[in-house]
Amino acid sequence: MKKSSYKKFPDKNGNFGQYGGRYVAETLMPLILDLEKKYLFYKKNKKFNDEFSELSKDYIGRPSPLYYAKNLTEYLGGAKIYFKRDELNHTGAHKINNCLGQVLLALRMNKKRIIAETGAGQHGVATATVCALFGLECIVYMGKKDIERQKPNVFKMNLLGAKIIPVESGSASLKDAMNEALRDWVSNVENTFYIIGTAAGPHPYPMMVRDFQSIIGKELKNQIIKKENRLPNSLVACIGGGSNSLGLFYNFLDDEKVSLYGVEAGGKGIKTGQHAASLSAGKPGVLHGNKTYLIQDSAGQIKEAHSISAGLDYPGIGPEHSWLKDTGRVKYVYANDKDAIKAFKICCKLEGIIPALEPAHALSFVLKFASKQNKKHILVMNMCGRGDKDLDSIAKYLNIKI
Repeated sequence: MKKSSYKKFPDKNGNFGQYGGRYVAETLMPLILDLEKKYLFYKKNKKFNDEFSELSKDYIGRPSPLYYAKNLTEYLGGAKIYFKRDELNHTGAHKINNCLGQVLLALRMNKKRIIAETGAGQHGVATATVCALFGLECIVYMGKKDIERQKPNVFKMNLLGAKIIPVESGSASLKDAMNEALRDWVSNVENTFYIIGTAAGPHPYPMMVRDFQSIIGKELKNQIIKKENRLPNSLVACIGGGSNSLGLFYNFLDDEKVSLYGVEAGGKGIKTGQHAASLSAGKPGVLHGNKTYLIQDSAGQIKEAHSISAGLDYPGIGPEHSWLKDTGRVKYVYANDKDAIKAFKICCKLEGIIPALEPAHALSFVLKFASKQNKKHILVMNMCGRGDKDLDSIAKYLNIKI
Protein backbone atom coordinates (compact mmCIF):
# COMPACT_ATOMS: atom_id res chain seq x y z
CA MET A 1 0.00 0.00 0.00
CA LYS A 2 1.05 3.56 -0.54
CA LYS A 3 2.24 5.18 2.63
CA SER A 4 -0.41 7.90 2.61
CA SER A 5 -3.37 5.62 2.01
CA TYR A 6 -4.07 4.14 5.48
CA LYS A 7 -5.68 7.27 6.91
CA LYS A 8 -8.00 7.73 3.93
CA PHE A 9 -10.26 4.96 5.15
CA PRO A 10 -13.12 4.34 5.57
CA ASP A 11 -14.54 5.39 2.21
CA LYS A 12 -17.77 7.41 1.99
CA ASN A 13 -19.85 4.24 2.44
CA GLY A 14 -17.98 3.29 5.59
CA ASN A 15 -15.91 0.52 4.04
CA PHE A 16 -12.37 -0.51 4.90
CA GLY A 17 -11.66 -2.52 1.76
CA GLN A 18 -14.32 -5.26 1.81
CA TYR A 19 -15.09 -4.71 5.52
CA GLY A 20 -17.35 -2.32 7.42
CA GLY A 21 -20.45 -0.82 5.83
CA ARG A 22 -23.86 -0.46 7.48
CA TYR A 23 -26.01 -3.56 7.59
CA VAL A 24 -28.95 -2.22 9.60
CA ALA A 25 -32.75 -2.31 9.70
CA GLU A 26 -34.46 0.20 7.40
CA THR A 27 -35.85 1.94 10.48
CA LEU A 28 -32.31 2.85 11.54
CA MET A 29 -31.00 3.98 8.17
CA PRO A 30 -32.20 7.63 8.37
CA LEU A 31 -30.81 7.84 11.92
CA ILE A 32 -27.44 6.40 10.90
CA LEU A 33 -27.17 8.80 7.95
CA ASP A 34 -28.08 11.76 10.18
CA LEU A 35 -25.53 10.64 12.78
CA GLU A 36 -22.82 10.49 10.12
CA LYS A 37 -23.75 13.95 8.80
CA LYS A 38 -23.71 15.49 12.28
CA TYR A 39 -20.46 13.78 13.25
CA LEU A 40 -18.65 14.94 10.10
CA PHE A 41 -19.83 18.49 10.81
CA TYR A 42 -18.87 18.58 14.51
CA LYS A 43 -15.57 16.81 13.87
CA LYS A 44 -14.41 20.08 12.26
CA ASN A 45 -16.28 22.39 14.65
CA LYS A 46 -13.94 24.46 16.85
CA LYS A 47 -16.38 24.83 19.75
CA PHE A 48 -17.02 21.07 19.83
CA ASN A 49 -13.30 20.24 19.71
CA ASP A 50 -12.44 22.83 22.34
CA GLU A 51 -15.05 21.38 24.71
CA PHE A 52 -13.78 17.84 24.09
CA SER A 53 -10.16 18.96 24.71
CA GLU A 54 -11.00 20.90 27.86
CA LEU A 55 -12.99 18.05 29.42
CA SER A 56 -10.33 15.53 28.35
CA LYS A 57 -7.82 17.56 30.33
CA ASP A 58 -9.85 18.62 33.38
CA TYR A 59 -12.33 15.75 33.73
CA ILE A 60 -10.60 12.67 32.28
CA GLY A 61 -7.10 13.73 33.36
CA ARG A 62 -5.38 13.67 29.96
CA PRO A 63 -2.73 13.44 28.79
CA SER A 64 -2.21 10.02 30.34
CA PRO A 65 1.44 9.44 31.36
CA LEU A 66 4.00 7.56 29.29
CA TYR A 67 5.81 5.43 31.87
CA TYR A 68 9.18 3.70 31.46
CA ALA A 69 8.74 0.20 32.96
CA LYS A 70 12.31 -0.03 34.23
CA ASN A 71 11.92 -3.14 36.39
CA LEU A 72 10.16 -5.11 33.67
CA THR A 73 12.74 -3.97 31.11
CA GLU A 74 15.59 -5.18 33.33
CA TYR A 75 13.79 -8.42 34.15
CA LEU A 76 13.39 -9.30 30.46
CA GLY A 77 16.80 -7.97 29.41
CA GLY A 78 15.71 -6.93 25.92
CA ALA A 79 13.63 -4.05 24.56
CA LYS A 80 13.06 -0.84 26.48
CA ILE A 81 9.43 -1.04 27.58
CA TYR A 82 7.02 1.86 28.06
CA PHE A 83 3.39 1.78 29.19
CA LYS A 84 0.91 4.33 27.84
CA ARG A 85 -1.07 4.57 31.05
CA ASP A 86 -4.69 5.02 30.03
CA GLU A 87 -5.71 3.06 33.11
CA LEU A 88 -5.05 6.30 35.02
CA ASN A 89 -7.93 8.04 33.23
CA HIS A 90 -11.04 8.89 35.23
CA THR A 91 -13.10 5.63 35.43
CA GLY A 92 -9.97 3.48 35.02
CA ALA A 93 -9.78 2.77 31.30
CA HIS A 94 -9.62 4.23 27.79
CA LYS A 95 -13.41 3.94 27.32
CA ILE A 96 -14.09 7.41 28.75
CA ASN A 97 -12.35 9.06 25.73
CA ASN A 98 -14.96 7.74 23.33
CA CYS A 99 -17.93 8.14 25.70
CA LEU A 100 -17.12 11.80 26.23
CA GLY A 101 -16.93 12.44 22.49
CA GLN A 102 -20.17 10.60 21.77
CA VAL A 103 -22.15 12.23 24.59
CA LEU A 104 -21.11 15.69 23.37
CA LEU A 105 -22.49 14.68 19.97
CA ALA A 106 -25.71 13.32 21.53
CA LEU A 107 -26.29 16.64 23.30
CA ARG A 108 -25.94 18.52 20.01
CA MET A 109 -28.42 16.11 18.41
CA ASN A 110 -30.87 16.75 21.29
CA LYS A 111 -30.94 13.07 22.34
CA LYS A 112 -31.66 12.85 26.07
CA ARG A 113 -31.85 9.05 26.45
CA ILE A 114 -28.54 7.20 26.21
CA ILE A 115 -28.15 3.43 25.77
CA ALA A 116 -24.99 1.35 25.82
CA GLU A 117 -23.79 -2.24 25.91
CA THR A 118 -20.97 -3.42 28.15
CA GLY A 119 -18.91 -6.55 28.78
CA ALA A 120 -16.20 -5.83 31.32
CA GLY A 121 -18.30 -2.95 32.58
CA GLN A 122 -15.68 -0.29 31.83
CA HIS A 123 -17.70 1.09 28.92
CA GLY A 124 -20.86 0.94 31.01
CA VAL A 125 -19.18 2.85 33.84
CA ALA A 126 -17.79 5.43 31.41
CA THR A 127 -21.20 5.89 29.76
CA ALA A 128 -22.95 6.20 33.15
CA THR A 129 -20.28 8.72 34.18
CA VAL A 130 -20.79 11.08 31.24
CA CYS A 131 -24.59 10.73 31.55
CA ALA A 132 -24.34 11.75 35.23
CA LEU A 133 -22.14 14.70 34.21
CA PHE A 134 -24.74 15.99 31.74
CA GLY A 135 -27.91 14.84 33.51
CA LEU A 136 -29.00 12.30 30.89
CA GLU A 137 -31.00 9.08 31.26
CA CYS A 138 -28.70 6.05 30.98
CA ILE A 139 -29.65 2.43 30.18
CA VAL A 140 -26.89 -0.19 30.05
CA TYR A 141 -27.36 -3.68 28.59
CA MET A 142 -25.07 -6.24 30.20
CA GLY A 143 -24.90 -10.03 29.94
CA LYS A 144 -25.97 -11.90 33.07
CA LYS A 145 -22.64 -13.77 33.07
CA ASP A 146 -20.74 -10.48 32.96
CA ILE A 147 -22.87 -8.98 35.75
CA GLU A 148 -21.70 -11.87 37.96
CA ARG A 149 -18.00 -11.51 37.14
CA GLN A 150 -17.89 -7.71 37.12
CA LYS A 151 -19.74 -6.84 40.36
CA PRO A 152 -17.60 -3.78 41.26
CA ASN A 153 -18.45 -2.12 37.95
CA VAL A 154 -22.14 -3.01 38.28
CA PHE A 155 -22.18 -1.29 41.68
CA LYS A 156 -20.43 1.77 40.21
CA MET A 157 -23.00 2.05 37.41
CA ASN A 158 -25.82 1.89 39.96
CA LEU A 159 -24.17 4.63 42.03
CA LEU A 160 -23.88 6.79 38.90
CA GLY A 161 -27.62 6.49 38.26
CA ALA A 162 -27.64 4.04 35.35
CA LYS A 163 -30.33 1.42 34.86
CA ILE A 164 -28.72 -1.97 34.13
CA ILE A 165 -30.73 -4.46 32.09
CA PRO A 166 -29.46 -8.06 32.44
CA VAL A 167 -29.31 -10.04 29.19
CA GLU A 168 -29.88 -13.79 29.55
CA SER A 169 -30.01 -14.84 25.89
CA GLY A 170 -27.18 -16.67 24.08
CA SER A 171 -23.97 -16.77 26.10
CA ALA A 172 -25.25 -13.91 28.31
CA SER A 173 -22.14 -11.84 27.49
CA LEU A 174 -21.06 -8.91 25.31
CA LYS A 175 -22.42 -10.10 21.93
CA ASP A 176 -25.89 -10.62 23.42
CA ALA A 177 -25.82 -7.28 25.25
CA MET A 178 -25.09 -5.57 21.93
CA ASN A 179 -27.98 -7.45 20.27
CA GLU A 180 -30.40 -6.13 22.90
CA ALA A 181 -29.05 -2.57 22.70
CA LEU A 182 -29.58 -2.56 18.92
CA ARG A 183 -33.18 -3.81 19.41
CA ASP A 184 -33.79 -0.99 21.89
CA TRP A 185 -32.38 1.57 19.44
CA VAL A 186 -34.68 0.41 16.62
CA SER A 187 -37.67 0.84 18.96
CA ASN A 188 -36.67 4.29 20.27
CA VAL A 189 -35.08 6.10 17.35
CA GLU A 190 -36.50 9.55 18.10
CA ASN A 191 -35.04 10.29 21.53
CA THR A 192 -32.22 7.75 21.93
CA PHE A 193 -28.49 7.90 21.22
CA TYR A 194 -26.58 4.61 21.24
CA ILE A 195 -23.05 5.04 22.60
CA ILE A 196 -21.23 2.01 21.15
CA GLY A 197 -18.24 0.97 23.23
CA THR A 198 -15.84 -0.18 20.56
CA ALA A 199 -14.72 0.48 16.99
CA ALA A 200 -17.38 -1.85 15.56
CA GLY A 201 -21.01 -1.63 14.49
CA PRO A 202 -22.48 0.16 11.46
CA HIS A 203 -20.75 3.15 9.88
CA PRO A 204 -20.00 5.82 11.19
CA TYR A 205 -19.31 4.12 14.56
CA PRO A 206 -16.00 2.37 13.72
CA MET A 207 -14.62 5.64 12.32
CA MET A 208 -16.10 7.81 15.09
CA VAL A 209 -14.87 5.66 17.99
CA ARG A 210 -11.41 5.37 16.41
CA ASP A 211 -11.21 9.13 15.97
CA PHE A 212 -12.09 9.86 19.61
CA GLN A 213 -9.66 7.18 20.83
CA SER A 214 -6.85 8.43 18.55
CA ILE A 215 -6.01 10.95 21.28
CA ILE A 216 -3.95 8.08 22.79
CA GLY A 217 -1.58 7.83 19.83
CA LYS A 218 -1.45 11.61 19.32
CA GLU A 219 -0.22 12.09 22.88
CA LEU A 220 2.20 9.19 22.58
CA LYS A 221 3.90 10.66 19.50
CA ASN A 222 4.73 13.86 21.39
CA GLN A 223 5.70 12.05 24.59
CA ILE A 224 8.05 9.49 23.01
CA ILE A 225 9.83 12.16 20.92
CA LYS A 226 10.47 14.14 24.14
CA LYS A 227 11.73 11.06 26.00
CA GLU A 228 13.64 9.24 23.26
CA ASN A 229 13.98 11.76 20.42
CA ARG A 230 12.53 9.20 17.99
CA LEU A 231 9.50 7.01 17.30
CA PRO A 232 9.19 3.58 18.93
CA ASN A 233 10.09 0.40 17.08
CA SER A 234 6.90 -1.37 18.08
CA LEU A 235 3.46 -0.76 19.58
CA VAL A 236 1.41 -3.45 21.35
CA ALA A 237 -2.24 -3.45 22.45
CA CYS A 238 -4.90 -6.00 23.33
CA ILE A 239 -7.83 -6.53 20.95
CA GLY A 240 -11.45 -7.11 21.93
CA GLY A 241 -13.59 -5.02 19.61
CA GLY A 242 -10.48 -2.96 18.96
CA SER A 243 -10.87 0.61 20.21
CA ASN A 244 -7.86 0.93 22.52
CA SER A 245 -5.57 -0.61 19.90
CA LEU A 246 -6.81 1.65 17.09
CA GLY A 247 -6.46 4.58 19.48
CA LEU A 248 -2.81 3.65 19.92
CA PHE A 249 -2.10 2.61 16.31
CA TYR A 250 -4.00 5.14 14.18
CA ASN A 251 -1.50 7.99 14.21
CA PHE A 252 1.32 5.54 13.44
CA LEU A 253 -0.31 3.69 10.52
CA ASP A 254 1.67 5.71 7.98
CA ASP A 255 4.95 5.30 9.92
CA GLU A 256 5.76 1.95 8.38
CA LYS A 257 8.98 1.51 10.33
CA VAL A 258 6.86 1.20 13.49
CA SER A 259 5.67 -2.40 13.87
CA LEU A 260 2.14 -2.86 15.24
CA TYR A 261 0.94 -5.89 17.22
CA GLY A 262 -2.64 -6.63 18.27
CA VAL A 263 -3.14 -9.35 20.90
CA GLU A 264 -6.42 -11.26 20.89
CA ALA A 265 -7.85 -13.53 23.60
CA GLY A 266 -6.82 -17.14 23.00
CA GLY A 267 -9.05 -18.33 25.86
CA LYS A 268 -8.44 -21.99 26.65
CA GLY A 269 -6.52 -22.43 23.38
CA ILE A 270 -7.44 -22.03 19.71
CA LYS A 271 -7.70 -25.78 19.18
CA THR A 272 -10.28 -26.10 21.97
CA GLY A 273 -12.65 -23.73 20.17
CA GLN A 274 -13.04 -21.81 23.44
CA HIS A 275 -11.45 -18.50 22.52
CA ALA A 276 -12.21 -14.98 21.26
CA ALA A 277 -9.57 -14.78 18.52
CA SER A 278 -11.67 -13.87 15.49
CA LEU A 279 -8.72 -12.58 13.43
CA SER A 280 -6.50 -15.56 14.23
CA ALA A 281 -9.17 -18.24 13.79
CA GLY A 282 -12.27 -16.67 12.22
CA LYS A 283 -13.56 -15.76 8.76
CA PRO A 284 -15.45 -12.79 7.27
CA GLY A 285 -19.16 -12.43 7.94
CA VAL A 286 -21.77 -9.88 9.07
CA LEU A 287 -22.66 -9.11 12.70
CA HIS A 288 -23.93 -6.02 14.54
CA GLY A 289 -24.24 -3.90 11.41
CA ASN A 290 -20.82 -4.46 9.84
CA LYS A 291 -18.84 -6.97 7.79
CA THR A 292 -15.76 -8.20 9.63
CA TYR A 293 -13.89 -11.30 10.81
CA LEU A 294 -16.11 -13.47 13.05
CA ILE A 295 -15.87 -16.75 14.92
CA GLN A 296 -18.29 -18.98 12.98
CA ASP A 297 -19.16 -22.62 12.55
CA SER A 298 -19.14 -24.39 9.16
CA ALA A 299 -22.73 -23.26 8.54
CA GLY A 300 -21.83 -19.60 9.14
CA GLN A 301 -23.53 -19.40 12.55
CA ILE A 302 -21.80 -17.20 15.16
CA LYS A 303 -20.04 -19.34 17.76
CA GLU A 304 -19.83 -18.31 21.40
CA ALA A 305 -16.55 -16.65 22.35
CA HIS A 306 -14.61 -17.39 25.53
CA SER A 307 -12.08 -15.37 27.49
CA ILE A 308 -11.30 -14.96 31.16
CA SER A 309 -11.45 -11.25 30.30
CA ALA A 310 -15.04 -10.00 29.93
CA GLY A 311 -13.85 -7.10 27.76
CA LEU A 312 -12.29 -9.43 25.17
CA ASP A 313 -15.11 -12.00 25.23
CA TYR A 314 -16.58 -11.09 21.83
CA PRO A 315 -16.82 -13.25 18.66
CA GLY A 316 -15.96 -10.40 16.28
CA ILE A 317 -13.67 -7.45 15.74
CA GLY A 318 -13.88 -3.88 14.44
CA PRO A 319 -13.82 -3.82 10.60
CA GLU A 320 -10.72 -1.62 10.40
CA HIS A 321 -8.75 -4.38 12.12
CA SER A 322 -9.99 -6.92 9.57
CA TRP A 323 -8.70 -4.67 6.81
CA LEU A 324 -5.39 -4.02 8.60
CA LYS A 325 -4.93 -7.79 8.97
CA ASP A 326 -5.50 -8.40 5.25
CA THR A 327 -3.17 -5.55 4.23
CA GLY A 328 -0.52 -6.88 6.62
CA ARG A 329 -0.03 -3.50 8.34
CA VAL A 330 -0.78 -4.96 11.79
CA LYS A 331 0.31 -8.39 12.97
CA TYR A 332 -2.32 -10.15 15.07
CA VAL A 333 -1.39 -12.76 17.67
CA TYR A 334 -3.17 -14.21 20.71
CA ALA A 335 -2.58 -14.97 24.38
CA ASN A 336 -4.39 -17.66 26.37
CA ASP A 337 -6.11 -17.18 29.74
CA LYS A 338 -3.18 -18.84 31.51
CA ASP A 339 -0.63 -16.56 29.81
CA ALA A 340 -2.64 -13.45 30.72
CA ILE A 341 -2.80 -14.43 34.42
CA LYS A 342 0.95 -15.05 34.46
CA ALA A 343 1.63 -11.62 32.92
CA PHE A 344 -0.83 -10.02 35.36
CA LYS A 345 1.08 -11.41 38.35
CA ILE A 346 4.47 -10.34 36.97
CA CYS A 347 3.26 -6.78 36.36
CA CYS A 348 1.84 -6.51 39.90
CA LYS A 349 5.06 -7.68 41.53
CA LEU A 350 7.59 -5.92 39.33
CA GLU A 351 5.94 -2.59 38.55
CA GLY A 352 3.41 -2.08 41.33
CA ILE A 353 0.70 -1.76 38.68
CA ILE A 354 -2.39 -3.99 38.82
CA PRO A 355 -3.50 -4.25 35.19
CA ALA A 356 -6.95 -5.22 33.92
CA LEU A 357 -7.14 -8.68 32.35
CA GLU A 358 -7.49 -7.07 28.91
CA PRO A 359 -4.03 -5.41 28.79
CA ALA A 360 -2.61 -8.42 30.66
CA HIS A 361 -3.11 -10.27 27.35
CA ALA A 362 -1.00 -7.64 25.57
CA LEU A 363 1.58 -7.87 28.33
CA SER A 364 1.81 -11.63 27.86
CA PHE A 365 2.95 -11.03 24.27
CA VAL A 366 5.37 -8.31 25.47
CA LEU A 367 7.03 -10.77 27.89
CA LYS A 368 7.85 -13.13 25.02
CA PHE A 369 8.58 -10.55 22.33
CA ALA A 370 10.61 -7.94 24.27
CA SER A 371 13.09 -10.47 25.61
CA LYS A 372 14.09 -11.36 22.02
CA GLN A 373 14.82 -7.74 21.02
CA ASN A 374 18.04 -5.80 21.54
CA LYS A 375 18.31 -3.01 24.11
CA LYS A 376 17.93 -0.28 21.48
CA HIS A 377 14.45 -1.51 20.60
CA ILE A 378 11.72 0.76 22.04
CA LEU A 379 8.35 -0.87 22.70
CA VAL A 380 5.18 0.88 23.90
CA MET A 381 2.23 -1.09 25.27
CA ASN A 382 -1.18 0.43 25.91
CA MET A 383 -2.08 -0.19 29.57
CA CYS A 384 -5.71 0.44 28.69
CA GLY A 385 -7.41 -0.55 31.96
CA ARG A 386 -6.78 -1.15 35.64
CA GLY A 387 -7.48 -4.39 37.42
CA ASP A 388 -9.85 -3.47 40.26
CA LYS A 389 -12.79 -4.88 38.31
CA ASP A 390 -11.09 -8.25 37.73
CA LEU A 391 -9.97 -9.17 41.25
CA ASP A 392 -12.94 -11.53 41.88
CA SER A 393 -12.38 -13.35 38.55
CA ILE A 394 -8.65 -13.68 39.17
CA ALA A 395 -9.13 -14.88 42.75
CA LYS A 396 -11.56 -17.57 41.51
CA TYR A 397 -9.15 -18.63 38.77
CA LEU A 398 -6.29 -18.89 41.28
CA ASN A 399 -8.58 -20.53 43.88
CA ILE A 400 -7.93 -17.76 46.41
CA LYS A 401 -10.61 -16.52 48.83
CA ILE A 402 -10.88 -12.74 49.23
